[in-house]
Amino acid sequence: MQKQSIRKRLKNNRGLAYAAAAVFLVWAALMGISIGSVSVPFLSILQIIGKGVFHLPFDYTDSMYTNIVLNIRLPRVILAGLVGASLAVAGASFQGLLRNPLADPYTLGVSSGASAGAVLTLFFNISIPFLGLFTLPLVSIVFSMITIFIVLWFSRKIDPAMKVETIILTGIIFSSFLGAVISLMIALSGEELRQIIGWLLGSVSMRGWDYIVILLPFFIIGSLLLVLNARELNAMSFGEEKARHLGVDVQKRKLIILIAGSMLTGAAVAVSGTIGFVGLVIPHLARLLWGPDHKHLLPLSMLAGSGFLILADLISRTIIAPAELPIGVITSLIGAPAFAVILLKRRAESRG
Repeated sequence: MQKQSIRKRLKNNRGLAYAAAAVFLVWAALMGISIGSVSVPFLSILQIIGKGVFHLPFDYTDSMYTNIVLNIRLPRVILAGLVGASLAVAGASFQGLLRNPLADPYTLGVSSGASAGAVLTLFFNISIPFLGLFTLPLVSIVFSMITIFIVLWFSRKIDPAMKVETIILTGIIFSSFLGAVISLMIALSGEELRQIIGWLLGSVSMRGWDYIVILLPFFIIGSLLLVLNARELNAMSFGEEKARHLGVDVQKRKLIILIAGSMLTGAAVAVSGTIGFVGLVIPHLARLLWGPDHKHLLPLSMLAGSGFLILADLISRTIIAPAELPIGVITSLIGAPAFAVILLKRRAESRG
């Protein structure tokens, strides 16, 4: 009863919901920066960030703490937060568009498409003139978009009604195929092998500020497109026919949402590798806590996804310290049981 009361208050009081999500994110970020082989006190973190980033007049001179925070942990935490937010908001938009909580970039094959594009770039050492560092995310985004459109086209060929189950099964089929293509490239690779495998396992370790610069523009554009289409996502969650009656240009809005979601997924995969289940678990949890209204679900999923991946990264680098686990292992260990619970719950609801 008490849990139901808290959930009801969060759904009814949007200010409380945003405050709870923001506090969770700030706490996760402080934990991610503080904990490690050298512990940094919270007060020192605030002083260093205030002086180094915001140029506030704090008198703080510990060079070791400053180097750890500004050059190692802060960029890592920010990158993990951006990746988590990108995958969570993409998952929330796909779930709303397809009206199924099982839809996410991972199950739809979008992550696999982005991974295939990134691995091709690494394997052939592709560098597009005038793009430099942006070559990798752009190729990943293009491949993720191609994948989702092929999945939707193939699903329509199989089932003109395009049931969500058909789309998800098609996404899993294409994920398996692209996984085989990636394995082939790994088998054929030489010096690139370690880089490709390390990247595929998923990590935000030793990325630095350059990777934040790569991801940030795609995150801003993709997130903004989805938030601006929140009303249309609400309408389409009731079905395309009802959305048309409400005056929504379904084909146009669907295209924008798919492109924005693929952009976020492709850019996130390009900088961090394949990290599964964030786009599945976080939007589902946010929907349970805060309701299905996409005007609030999307930004709240961003905050929760950001904090979640920061904590997952913290666990990955401390659980077997001084060695590190790939962050994708942690998210899969959490996400796979959650996926099973969602499946069982849906089956029970359909029987009831």
